[in-house]
Amino acid sequence: MSTATELTKKKCISCESGVPPLKPEQIKTLLSAVPEWKLTPDHQRLRREWRVKDFLTGMDFFRRIADLAEAEDHHPDLHLTGYRNVAIELWTHAINGLSENDFIVAAKIDELPVELKK
Repeated sequence: MSTATELTKKKCISCESGVPPLKPEQIKTLLSAVPEWKLTPDHQRLRREWRVKDFLTGMDFFRRIADLAEAEDHHPDLHLTGYRNVAIELWTHAINGLSENDFIVAAKIDELPVELKK
């Protein structure tokens, strides 16, 4: 079983088509390491939401996530609505499902500080 700490020590590896998506039992195990993240209804993506302090806080958070995503070469979908509602979705596009890379990036995003709306 992986913990968030173990995941943050890993580096994303190239995941090309032909690599199968994680099986439901693997997803369940890895999901326990990043409990703030939820599966989307189709079970194909990880999603987490935040209500940040303000618009600029959200944009700064996105910038830091973008830096992380570039370093890992694994890029999430970023959503900002209502000027402070942030949502991030992770999935491995090449395999149209979840890979360990999604959980690695989720754990690393969880380590990024962000000021929330009080």
